[in-house]
Amino acid sequence: MRTVDIHEIDSLSTSEKILLVEDIWDRITVDESSVPVPQSHKEELNRRLSRYKSHPGNLLSLEDLQGRIEQRK
Repeated sequence: MRTVDIHEIDSLSTSEKILLVEDIWDRITVDESSVPVPQSHKEELNRRLSRYKSHPGNLLSLEDLQGRIEQRK
């Protein structure tokens, strides 16, 4: 099914569409095993956990993180 098949969606406001998407996602994730996690994501999480464990004090503050993000724009 595609959104174009549900004509009522066009009459929803943006915030209502967002709420609809959130509700659909919540229904999908009730059974977490139905949402596959790619191997590359698992490997990245393991890499980050290993890096944290080897240097636990080497973290960014929220302000530093936001600054880095702003610099990339």
